[in-house]
Amino acid sequence: MHKLLTAALLATTVIAGAAHAADAIKPAILFDMGGKFDKSFNEGVYNGGQVFSKETGIKIQEFEVQNEGQREQGLRNFAKKGNNPVLAIGFAQADGLTVVAKEFPKTNFGIIDMVVDLPNVHSFVFKEHEGSYLAGMLAALASPGMKVGFVGGMDIPLIRRFGCGYVQGVKAVDPKMEVFQNMTGSTPSAWNDPVRGGELAKSQIERGANVVYAAAGATGLGVLQAANDAGKFGIGVDSDQNYLHPGHMLTSMVKRVDVATQTLFTAAKDGKFTAGISDLGLKEGGVDVAFDQYNEKLIKPEWKAKVEAAKQDIISGKIQVHDYMSDNKCPVS
Repeated sequence: MHKLLTAALLATTVIAGAAHAADAIKPAILFDMGGKFDKSFNEGVYNGGQVFSKETGIKIQEFEVQNEGQREQGLRNFAKKGNNPVLAIGFAQADGLTVVAKEFPKTNFGIIDMVVDLPNVHSFVFKEHEGSYLAGMLAALASPGMKVGFVGGMDIPLIRRFGCGYVQGVKAVDPKMEVFQNMTGSTPSAWNDPVRGGELAKSQIERGANVVYAAAGATGLGVLQAANDAGKFGIGVDSDQNYLHPGHMLTSMVKRVDVATQTLFTAAKDGKFTAGISDLGLKEGGVDVAFDQYNEKLIKPEWKAKVEAAKQDIISGKIQVHDYMSDNKCPVS
């Protein structure tokens, strides 16, 4: 997996950034709201950084954003202190990074979940709709004759992309299955409201949802807890969250932000940092659904076989999963 993403990074059409020897790099991560221990998106990045540090002995500086105004300030502070490369986490960091990267053209930056087209920035984006399609298939396979749900965090096109891919996967199994969809809110606080997430999940379950997929950062913890409490199934996101509620976690749609983090820092350490874009889907190993010891008793062999077949069909192009962000529309609902 790591090799696949590394190849994707280095094979992108790029403009070479300044090379730095291993003993010269001072990597830093600016986490977004929700905190580095959100057990999801931010924590996946944190875990990738920890693996890099363990393997290399290089310490990573960190800062956790508490409000929107700290994003640009945090990036600038890292650059002023000589940190390089600096990794910005989340789409909301793009505006601040655009400003700071221009101010510090000799500093290399990375960003996850948004594209910043500058000669000293490498952008990592993911095809979340592809992984969510597989999650939707599993939800439908586990719920014949029932309904399923989706709870998103902040109502933005990126999260709508998760929901749209999920619905397409559900409908591929059962075109008549009803899918409930709710977003937690329209401000960044929507990423860190597990109480509200639990309320939304409980409402969907009361209306008949057998599975609820959470794409909501720390808010998703409340969603998954509600599914567990009701004896239903949850689907985690970004990190493998199957361990949170064994027996009630159908799967997790993993997004390999951990490997993207390692890839960026390793390239910088080796003097191979490049600017450009890595667009990572099923083919590149950037997204997938998690099968492990925590859900192995839940997943029937025939379900796994159907999901694996669909995965290969998506990779080959036989199945085209619509990307909500291409037109802000979803062909199914």
